[in-house]
Amino acid sequence: MDDAPLRASDADREQALIALREHLVAGRLTLEEFCERVDAALRATDTGDLAHLQNDLPEALIGSAGSRRMAARFTAALLGRVVRRGKFRLRGWTVAASVCGDLDFDLRDATMDEERAAVTVLAVCGNVDVYVPEGVNVDVAGLTVFGHRRDFGHDAGQPDAPSIHVRVFGVAGTIDVWRVPRDMRGSSYREIVRTLPDSRPQLPA
Repeated sequence: MDDAPLRASDADREQALIALREHLVAGRLTLEEFCERVDAALRATDTGDLAHLQNDLPEALIGSAGSRRMAARFTAALLGRVVRRGKFRLRGWTVAASVCGDLDFDLRDATMDEERAAVTVLAVCGNVDVYVPEGVNVDVAGLTVFGHRRDFGHDAGQPDAPSIHVRVFGVAGTIDVWRVPRDMRGSSYREIVRTLPDSRPQLPA
């Protein structure tokens, strides 16, 4: 019985979430990795499960320095198609714009310096698709003229999850925000666009 794992308490889970947030801010976890581990932490029944979530991470230090990766400030598609994805860094704010073009702005493998970030999306006679992992708190608002904005997927964010505020401004453009579930990790953008509209009705502009 002495070797049996201890039952995890709410306080144990809260400490694990705090540590995971610190690793996110330090750039050790991407947004999608963070969401996966938070979900596992909330479902953990013993302290061994919680410890396993941080086996490949150093001890988190409150206030530790953030990632040194260059922050993504501006991404634009002008008269063409641009795909921005991978382990780039969100630091406070970023702008994604499309002028007569198509932009896929994928935040699933991004890291964050803080627990909140703002993404301003501009679309003028163009299209912008923003992809976020399901589990992040995403707030979408803004204005479109002779165009539309839509918001797809399940809003499964947790109170302790990072927040991304998406502000949209469009003129004769289309702006879509996609909350991508983990089971679609390897899916193409075409598969995501084809599948998610069936899971949630679109919101009016």
